[in-house]
Amino acid sequence: MHRNVRHHRIGWVRPVRVVSDDDRGLLVWLDRGTEVVNEIAADGRGMRAMPFSEWVGLDYRLARELWQGPGVLKFMPVGAAHSVWWFRDDDGNFTNWYVNLEDPAIRWDDGAVAGVDMVDQDLDIVVRRDRTWHWKDEDEFAERLAFPDHYWVPDAEAVWAEGKRVIAQVEAGEFPFDGTWADFVPDPSWVPGAPLPGWDRPVLER
Repeated sequence: MHRNVRHHRIGWVRPVRVVSDDDRGLLVWLDRGTEVVNEIAADGRGMRAMPFSEWVGLDYRLARELWQGPGVLKFMPVGAAHSVWWFRDDDGNFTNWYVNLEDPAIRWDDGAVAGVDMVDQDLDIVVRRDRTWHWKDEDEFAERLAFPDHYWVPDAEAVWAEGKRVIAQVEAGEFPFDGTWADFVPDPSWVPGAPLPGWDRPVLER
């Protein structure tokens, strides 16, 4: 269970398949059609459908939905404050990398169900196949920082610094921006997942 958590609440849950787990990090696959869980307001709107100033005053609930987009490969480097996602088109061809800035993932294992919890820091980087790049969601990041009593990012400068460190890797063509896993093909026997009992266990945050 790949979970994004916010102030001890679940933001979303995505059941994923472990592709590899070694000293470089954890690589997982999110399949199209996977049943996911998202936190929404009581009226059914998601957090990005309204100003953050409105979101912080609402009641929330968790809703199950299907992952509609193409499958996504996600890599969480050991100890890193980011993950790297491989986006694809509808035919399964690699289109771009997506750097998700986040707190380092915390692993948990309850036996029948296991997962990783992370805190999404909202600021992202889109990296094209030719390794040109641009920041994403800077306005959203700035808007939420204006509400420190409600926002889950305490140190904006640390987030920007991590992004700049990853950009240096991108521009140098270093792993994992060297073509590794760009031609990944999921096993055709794999089927979309669904939340396992225990997916909603208490969250872990640093």
